[in-house]
Amino acid sequence: MTFKDHFSGHADLYAKARPHYPDTLFDWIAAEAPAHTCAWDAGCGNGQASVALARHFARVIATDPSATQLRNTVAHPRVEYRNEPRDLADGKGYRTTLDARSADAITVAQALHWFDLDAFVAEVRRVARPGALFAAWCYANCSVTPEVDEVIAYLYDDVLGAWWSPERRLVDEGYASLALPFAEIADPPFEMRVEWGVRDLLAYLTSWSAAQRYLKTTGDDAVAAVADELVAAWGSPERVRPVRWSLAVRAGRVS
Repeated sequence: MTFKDHFSGHADLYAKARPHYPDTLFDWIAAEAPAHTCAWDAGCGNGQASVALARHFARVIATDPSATQLRNTVAHPRVEYRNEPRDLADGKGYRTTLDARSADAITVAQALHWFDLDAFVAEVRRVARPGALFAAWCYANCSVTPEVDEVIAYLYDDVLGAWWSPERRLVDEGYASLALPFAEIADPPFEMRVEWGVRDLLAYLTSWSAAQRYLKTTGDDAVAAVADELVAAWGSPERVRPVRWSLAVRAGRVS
């Protein structure tokens, strides 16, 4: 296995430009977890979900193979960040230093599509306490207005379509095709919503992995090329608008 690192090169931008998950998501996770002693946040990135989990769990162990991402995390007294698994090509599969049967909840925020699923599931089974909750979620395109959405769709599909990693299709489908061997749990609908100006939206679009790959490979800024069109669709550059994303959640009980 190899670690596909698509975000370390712009980890600072990623931390600043990404929207935050709703409190209702973590309230639901806490309600479904059998206990609140320990949660494992796998592929934690900048720790956004890790810190939110710490409001409900006595201890959160947050792991990520990218040391650069972890340098952008927010410190919290109940969150322990670990740079692991460090070597995914060592023949040991997806292994962490978490104790066996130690986690009441295992979460993956916007990262499951990068994992070797079989190896990760084996580690989830090792780390989970009986009846632990597993929850992975992702989000794809945002929605603002029909005019703004049209420009974003053009950027996403027509300009950057060939620059997305193959794993991105799993996000676009909301992880629906992933075979997760856990007893499925239905989740309520969750939505991320932020109040942004057009500059905030442009920063978010620039943080897309495909936009960064396009820039690095061609030397051209795909987001800058559509910025004028996006601003025109937005209206006044000083106007603040609601920006929404639907969260797709796959959750189950680990037996």
